[in-house]
Amino acid sequence: MAGLDERITGALVGAAVGDALGGPVEGYTPEQILERHAGRVHGIVGPWNGDAWRTARPIAPYHKGDGHVTDDTLMTHALVRVYAQVRDHLDAYAVADHLVPDLMTNPRWIPELEAEALPLQRIFLAEKWLVARLHYGHVDPREAGVGNIVNCGAAMYMAPVGLVNAANPAGAYAEAADLAGAHQSSYGREAAAVFAAAVAAACAPDATPDSVMGTCLSLAKDGTRAAIEAVGEVASRCTDFESALRPLREAVAPYDTVGTDYRTPSLGARRPSRLHAIEELPVALGMLVVSGGDFRHAVLGSVNYGRDCDSIATMAGALAGALGSEVPSDWSKTVAEASRLDLWEPARTLTEVTREIFERDVRQRRSHEGAFARLRSAGCSD
Repeated sequence: MAGLDERITGALVGAAVGDALGGPVEGYTPEQILERHAGRVHGIVGPWNGDAWRTARPIAPYHKGDGHVTDDTLMTHALVRVYAQVRDHLDAYAVADHLVPDLMTNPRWIPELEAEALPLQRIFLAEKWLVARLHYGHVDPREAGVGNIVNCGAAMYMAPVGLVNAANPAGAYAEAADLAGAHQSSYGREAAAVFAAAVAAACAPDATPDSVMGTCLSLAKDGTRAAIEAVGEVASRCTDFESALRPLREAVAPYDTVGTDYRTPSLGARRPSRLHAIEELPVALGMLVVSGGDFRHAVLGSVNYGRDCDSIATMAGALAGALGSEVPSDWSKTVAEASRLDLWEPARTLTEVTREIFERDVRQRRSHEGAFARLRSAGCSD
């Protein structure tokens, strides 16, 4: 059975590998992917527009492909750095006090730009919102996510929250809901909380894709729960990702506000709602079920699904890795070299911090138990 170290490493490395595999086909349909690559994608591929990636719209100036991670991984690693600074559970104030300054002031190698730059110069508007609201607007961090577009922006980097709360899904849900309040509202914030809970559930010693799905259904609210349930029912009847591509899309479509054309969202897209859900998390969970928890199968299914497939594959990769499914070493090695990133260092850091946090939690819980026992005894003596 995989231990804590292996599960944290599998989740973080797996998320980065899924991100890198999905990046070059993000925004396209399964049919377009099939035509462009003369078959399904089965590993790391080059940019959609080949050598013209620097100028070809709508992707330019990002070098998506050839093993480059995207903003999903950049934000995930940034959150790990916040945990390394705080060395405790996080809340919305940690985003304002630590994550935002990291994005604004520390230049790092940005694989898609093939240059060193501030992460702020790479992240999209939904993440730049953090800087605008928290640094310039001085908004209460617990409310800063209100008004931002509702998408997977917060959910895509919440795996570290689930790992810090390994085998404690309810704790992961609560922590991520608080933290993500600085970034998102409505079903975007809910997805962040549920994804963190799913990662925590996947770390349990006896976890399976079905148990992870069950945990998500027990915690998710409103449209997010309905979407996960609908996708889960379809996924349970599929045995391979090829047969699941269209059924999963049909299952999640009633809850997805983006609409059929991913690059031209509907007028109702990304607005707060209790009836809707982001597409990425339910589909990632569906691919986890279809694959039986196998990393390669779950990630390739997510990649070939298209649409926002880098984020879907990030989530599926994190979940499969947390379950203990091995991340193919040829993929992880290529992604690390191409992205010029040590994919294993954040895992080592987060493992150390997670152990510290757990030991502190145990001490605090025992202190509470002792105090409560004394209170109960005092009441009985009266």
